[in-house]
Amino acid sequence: MRVLLVHKFFRMVGGAEVFFFETGRLLRESGHEVAYLSTQHPGNESSDFGRHFVKTYDFASPRPYERARALATAMYSRQAKRSMLRLIDEFRPDVVHLFGIFTQLSTSTVDACNLARVPVVMSCNDYKHICPNYKLYHHKRLCEECRNGRFYRAPFNRCCHDSLAYSAASMFEAYSERFRGPLAGKVDMFLFASEFMAETTSRFWGEGTFKWRILRNPFAPRLAPEPVDGEYVLYFGRLIEEKGVDQLLNAAGMLPRIKVRIVGDGPCDEALRSQAAAAGLSNVEFCGPLWGAAMEEALARARVVVVPSMWHENSPYTILQAFAAGKPVIGSDRGGIPEMIDHGTRGLVYAAESPVMLAEALTRLWSDPTLCRRMGRAAQEYVASEYGADNFMRSLMAAYETVLA
Repeated sequence: MRVLLVHKFFRMVGGAEVFFFETGRLLRESGHEVAYLSTQHPGNESSDFGRHFVKTYDFASPRPYERARALATAMYSRQAKRSMLRLIDEFRPDVVHLFGIFTQLSTSTVDACNLARVPVVMSCNDYKHICPNYKLYHHKRLCEECRNGRFYRAPFNRCCHDSLAYSAASMFEAYSERFRGPLAGKVDMFLFASEFMAETTSRFWGEGTFKWRILRNPFAPRLAPEPVDGEYVLYFGRLIEEKGVDQLLNAAGMLPRIKVRIVGDGPCDEALRSQAAAAGLSNVEFCGPLWGAAMEEALARARVVVVPSMWHENSPYTILQAFAAGKPVIGSDRGGIPEMIDHGTRGLVYAAESPVMLAEALTRLWSDPTLCRRMGRAAQEYVASEYGADNFMRSLMAAYETVLA
C-alpha cells in the first residue's frame, strides 16, 4: 500500500511526533511505501520529499507582514494545498493519513485530498479539531465554552498563551475552518487513542456525524524483567501548569514520610521549587530532566508513578512507560487517563482537584507493597497484550482498509 503521512513538524517536538515517526517506520518495515508532507525547518529529519515541504511564518515575529502571513496560513494555506496536490500527483497514494495539520498546514490539506479523490484518515492527538487552544483547559480550569461554534470565547478568555492576539488568531482559524465546511464531513475516518476523545468530539460535533475508531499509540513496550518494590513516588514529564505537579506537592506535604522525586523541566520549574521550599517539603527532590539509562533507572527504582494532569490528556506515554516497567499509576480523572488505569486494576484514579484524595491513594499503595506488585503485574500484562508493533499495525491497516472499501 502507498501511504502519504502529513504532519506539521518533521522533527522531534513531543509525543505527537513520536506517534507520527513511529507510524511511518512501522509502515515501511511492514513493506508499505511511505511519503511525507510537512513544513520546512533547519532541524528537520532528512527526507526524500523535503522539496514538497511548506514554508511557515512566525506569528511572534516583530514584522507585521510575517505575522499577517502566519495568520493567513493558519486560516487556509494555499501553499500547503498546492504542495499536497503536487505530491499526490507524484506519489499516487492509496490513502492519506493526517496528523497535526492545524496552524502550520491548515485544513487546506484535507481539501486537496478531497479534490484528488484520495481517502483520508486523521489521527487526533489533542483537541485542536474542536478547541482553539487544543487543550479544553486554560487558566487552571477546564473549558468547553467554544462548543457550538462560539469561538469568540477564545479571545475573551485569552486562552492561547494568555494572549489576546494569539487567542484572536486561533478564533479566526477556527471560524475559517467552520466556514469552509465541517471537518467531520471531509475526513473519511478519525483515529483516536482514547474513548474519551471520541465521546468529547461527539458532544461538540454531534453523535453520528463522523466515523471513528480507536488506534492506540504505537508504543513498543520494553518490559522490566523483575520489577522491584521501589523507594519513592515518581513524577516524570514536563513541568507546565496543566500537568498538575503543584497538586502532587500539596499531597506530598501531607505525607512527610513518603519520598517524592520529580523528573523533568519546563516553565513552571522555578515556581514549583519555590512552592516546595515555602512548604518545607524535605521529602521532595527535583531531579531535572533525565534521559536514556538514567531515566530507566529512576523508573525502575520507583514504587508508584503519579500522573496528576489537570487537563484532559489523551493517552500519555508516561503511563505506558510506567506500565512497561511494572509500576502501578495513580492518575487524575481527566481525559483518557482513567481508561488506561482502570481504577483498582493497574493503579488508582482520584479527583484531579483533590490533593487529599491523591494523598489517600498514595498512602494506600505505599503501605501495601503486595497490592503494588499485583497492580504492576497487571499493568505489564495490559501493555504487552494491547500495544506493540503487531497490534498497532493490525488496527492501522483495518482503518485504512475500511476507508478503501
